[in-house]
Amino acid sequence: MTQIPARSPHRRLRRRLEPLLWIGPAVALISVVVLWPVVVMFRTSIQHISPDGFVLGTRGTGNFKDLFDEPDLSGVLTRTVIWVVAVVTVTMVLSLFMAQLFNERFPGRRVARWALIAPWAASVMMTSLVFRWALDANSGVINVFLHDIGVLHSFNSNQADWLGRPTSAFVWMMVVAVFVSVPFSTYALLAGLQAIPEEVYEAAKVDGASRWRAYFSITLPMLRPSLIVAALINVINVFNSFPIIWEMTRGGPGHQTSTTTTFMFQLKQSFIGESAAMSVINFGLVIVLVLLFLRATRWREQVN
Repeated sequence: MTQIPARSPHRRLRRRLEPLLWIGPAVALISVVVLWPVVVMFRTSIQHISPDGFVLGTRGTGNFKDLFDEPDLSGVLTRTVIWVVAVVTVTMVLSLFMAQLFNERFPGRRVARWALIAPWAASVMMTSLVFRWALDANSGVINVFLHDIGVLHSFNSNQADWLGRPTSAFVWMMVVAVFVSVPFSTYALLAGLQAIPEEVYEAAKVDGASRWRAYFSITLPMLRPSLIVAALINVINVFNSFPIIWEMTRGGPGHQTSTTTTFMFQLKQSFIGESAAMSVINFGLVIVLVLLFLRATRWREQVN
């Protein structure tokens, strides 16, 4: 009987290290782009840093204490919750309607699908600037239109200054956030709708199911994985949204239209350690939101 020669230790080690050639670049990229900034963020949050950027020592939990003593923090946190819940909810409802519409056959459907890409493909910052110009109190196209139809009687009135009042400014920013979020969610849901086999609907029709019964018993349950993915990505994107708020109001007046993301940037201009502490809080909030969302949607059932 021929004996198979044993492999040398060097050869065995080389075979074990071969997968690193494939996953090594991805691991290096994640380490540099994701993990290292997180480490720096946590380290900065416990340091005493001057407004000029010089490290003066450690502060322990001092930056977090100063952050929680900020009088505007409670309003910012409340506003962030309203921002995320309202924008994501309206986005998903509109996207479900749009996906259902684009799943039907009608003249010009292809052109309509292409047009829907525009708000998504355009820069979020440029979209925000366009809306800011359109809402200008003196010459914005929205105010000109409202004046022409008799809704506004004077361009100089407080009624026309949409971005000068916290409530109306916050509502308009949510409108812009929905506007730029709908295209992605619509296409995600449209892909889910097109993946549902027609045979399922035909079988339901044979069994006497009505159109609405088929929608609630077949479409929505089979669309649930796409809904989960679209909603989860929207939660993360909307929570971290910065250009819309910053370009339209700079978080003002004061901090009255700020969310945690813009509030973090405002703190950075004078209190770098506090800003880093706010970053840590943001990081934790994102993780908590994702875990709560996945638990509520029972995502493991969808995977299995």
